[in-house]
Amino acid sequence: MSTTANLNSTAHSPNVVRRLCARAGVLTSQRRFRPSVWGGALALVIAAGCIQLGNWQHAKAERKQAAQSLLDQRGVEAPVSLGAARVDAESLRSRPVVVRGRFDTGHQFLLDNRVHREQAGYHVITPLHIDGSDMRVLVNRGWIPALASHSEQPRVYTPSGIVELHGVAIVPGNRFFTLGSEPAGSTWQGVWQNLDLARFASLVTWPVQPVVLQLAPEAPAGFAREWPRPDDRLERHLSYAYQWYGFAASAVLIWFALGWRRA
Repeated sequence: MSTTANLNSTAHSPNVVRRLCARAGVLTSQRRFRPSVWGGALALVIAAGCIQLGNWQHAKAERKQAAQSLLDQRGVEAPVSLGAARVDAESLRSRPVVVRGRFDTGHQFLLDNRVHREQAGYHVITPLHIDGSDMRVLVNRGWIPALASHSEQPRVYTPSGIVELHGVAIVPGNRFFTLGSEPAGSTWQGVWQNLDLARFASLVTWPVQPVVLQLAPEAPAGFAREWPRPDDRLERHLSYAYQWYGFAASAVLIWFALGWRRA
């Protein structure tokens, strides 16, 4: 029974195609393709802009993937010990590091607008005075919750003795989006919008390593440390890229469809 139905369907399918083609021919025979030049120019501008936005999102996804690959590759290497000598930031990026020293709470600050499990808070950034040298390295000790009044800063417990820390070397960016201007002047600020190493180095009189130690979850002297993967939300960037490419194609197709006008 099903075989007969399939044969009948196959037999009639060419007729269906012919009828559709005939109908399309009737419709197009009454129209001529006379596209608007200005409309075409607008469609091209829109398509070009959408393609640029799609490329931007795709490039962000590629950078995230590259950062994750680098972390996976270097994460299995032996830890590098930080000392008095200034390191090369790029050669140390994403590598495991160890360091020994004392925290300098006088130049500690909180990174604002950090969210952990949908709760607002701060990252605690404390310089570590490396043992046996004048060199410091900034340590991201993790997340703490904000107080009910954002104008008040939470108290941060910091060990006073020698500590030995380990984690991953992070190279902070140098281009920032800020919700407000950073305070000017030499007065020390307890809350910062961004982890700006260049700004920090300009406010202190001793040398600072060009990397930040992202404290390992099992290391001492830290707080909440569920560090996101570098490739977090990579699929979202790819999805946005494909959406922009789809908008670009739609702009051209709409212009093409509107170009068919009655004769």
